[in-house]
Amino acid sequence: MEGKEVINMLDGARLGVIGDADMVIDVHTGEIQSIILPRKNTFISMWADRQHIIIPWQCIKKIGNEIVIVELDNTVPNLTRYPG
Repeated sequence: MEGKEVINMLDGARLGVIGDADMVIDVHTGEIQSIILPRKNTFISMWADRQHIIIPWQCIKKIGNEIVIVELDNTVPNLTRYPG
C-alpha cells in the first residue's frame, strides 16, 4: 500500500500518503485496526503539537492501484492528538 494517496470520499480531501503512515495492528489476530497519517506540515505547524489523522480500518471503502478511498465524516474522530 506504500505510496497510495488517501482521499476522503465525502469531501474529496487529500489526507496524505500511505508511505508516511503508521498502522495499528492487533498483535493477537494480525488484523489492521487503523492507519495513522501524519498531518501535512505547514510553516505554522512546526511549532504546534503533532497531530495525526487516525483512520479506522472499517472507514476504508476501496483500495485502488494509486489511491485509497475512505469515508470520514464528523461522527468519526478523525483528527486526534497521537504521541508520535
